[in-house]
Amino acid sequence: MSVLQTASSAIITPFFTSLASGDEVQGSTSNIGGGSNGGNMSVNLKPTHVNESCLEFLMMEMVDLMYRTTVDSENDKEAVYYKLEMLGYQVGQSLVERFTRDRPRFVDTLDVVKFICKDLWSIIFKKQIDNLKTNHRGVYVLQDNNFRWFLRMSTESGSEAAAKRSVPYLWFPCGLIRGALANLGVVSVVIAETNSLPQCSFQIKIAKS
Repeated sequence: MSVLQTASSAIITPFFTSLASGDEVQGSTSNIGGGSNGGNMSVNLKPTHVNESCLEFLMMEMVDLMYRTTVDSENDKEAVYYKLEMLGYQVGQSLVERFTRDRPRFVDTLDVVKFICKDLWSIIFKKQIDNLKTNHRGVYVLQDNNFRWFLRMSTESGSEAAAKRSVPYLWFPCGLIRGALANLGVVSVVIAETNSLPQCSFQIKIAKS
C-alpha cells in the first residue's frame, strides 16, 4: 500500500469510528507547565463532534484524488480501483477489529454476512442493508435502495449516465466489505453495480476453502 493510501486510511478510519452510534471524538486532559506554584495546570479539552457531511465530502474528494495521482493513463481505471478498494479493505479491517471486540463468536458465514448488513452498515451509513439474498452456495447479494453517498449526486445528465459516473464511488465500499469479512476469517471477492441512483448492490463471492 502506498504512502498516500496509508495516510488516507489513517484519516478516514477515525471518522467512521467516531460516527458510530452517535459517538463523538472524546475530549482529553492536557498538562501545561508553568503554573504559579511551579507545577502543571490541567486543561480539559472539549469533545469534538464529527459532521457526517464532512465524511461524505471527503469520500467524494478521495475518488478525485486517486484519479489525479494515477499516472498510468492506459490503465487508470484499474489502478484507481485498486487504490480505493485497498483503502476500503484496510478501513474495513480496522472497524471490525474495534466493533467485534466484545461480541460472541460468529456461528457461520451467513452470521458474518448478516453482521455486515445490519451492524457494520448501520455504523457507516446509519441504516441497514435493505435486502440480502443468497444462493446458499457461497454467493450473497446485498441491496441498498438508498445508498447514502449517492443521495447528493445529480442525475440531470440522465439516470444511465449518472449511474455510470457513480461506479468509482462503490469501489471503496467493496474493499470495506472485503476487509471486514477477511478480519472475520472469510476470504471473498466483492463487486458492486448500480443501474439507477440511489440504488446499488454488492455481490459477495466466498472463496472455496
